[in-house]
Amino acid sequence: MIRVRFLGTAAARPTVARNVAGIAVHRTGRAAGLNVEAETVLWDCGEGTQRQLMRFGAGFSFSHVFVTHAHADHFLGLPGLLRTMGLQGRQEDLTVYGPPSARAVLQTAVQLGVGKPTFRVEVRGVEPGERIAFDGWSMHVFRVDHGVPAVGYALVEEARLGRFDIERARALGIPEGPLFGRLHRGETVEIEGRSVSPADVVGPSRPGRKVVYAGDTRPCRETVSMARGADLLVHEATFAAEEGVRARETRHSTAAEAAEVAARAGAGRLVLTHVSARYSDRPRVLEAEARDVFPASVVAHDGLLVEIGFRD
Repeated sequence: MIRVRFLGTAAARPTVARNVAGIAVHRTGRAAGLNVEAETVLWDCGEGTQRQLMRFGAGFSFSHVFVTHAHADHFLGLPGLLRTMGLQGRQEDLTVYGPPSARAVLQTAVQLGVGKPTFRVEVRGVEPGERIAFDGWSMHVFRVDHGVPAVGYALVEEARLGRFDIERARALGIPEGPLFGRLHRGETVEIEGRSVSPADVVGPSRPGRKVVYAGDTRPCRETVSMARGADLLVHEATFAAEEGVRARETRHSTAAEAAEVAARAGAGRLVLTHVSARYSDRPRVLEAEARDVFPASVVAHDGLLVEIGFRD
């Protein structure tokens, strides 16, 4: 299961009901046919993120923070987050990623947050097109259009093994047990003097899951391309259509424009975030506009949990 927890959903500044940008992505289950331990990553870290992590039970057991760009509402929570981790006695290393041009400001934020260092923090610049590999999945970096150097991130799982046809295996005289596992892992086995290959009992590989976060951006082809077939697209919707001119001037998106991106990409679901304060208490304005274009749209609120299982 992948669980996407929205820690902050406001644009530019916090409101009474909404904190600024932050998303915790918790992943567990099976990838490429192997059991994997639970793991969490953080997308953006606006001010107060450490409190939101506690408030919504997301915890601090992550080692990777991916910042989309160097606007304060997306990284200013780093000093408080790191200070809290230090006071809790953290010892595990942590890596903060962001566009190369943001390294200096991110490094400053890290230095402000680290008092007496109990753990190592690395700031790493990442370029569009880069792929950061982990165990069974990877984080893909893509370019977005925000008027300043900014990137989006896509969590992409490796393909899973195909389904094992137990009845077919039995019909071929293969005894249940270790041989089933060897065949499912891609090994050819010998049984009663004849060979049985994985293709005889294992179906085609199945896709892993994909979750895409565009950060702050105008609608752009790079997001459409990366979100192609995604299970979930998280896209900003700072404004409604009535503020279309301002959206273009500030390099943000309207709800309808975000929905068009999701529709063009063939995404499974769309969650809208980065909501302007003028819509903070009336998100249905944005949701209605998006659903006219892409029915599987919702506007996020702080604490929203979206769960993503396997498609089959």
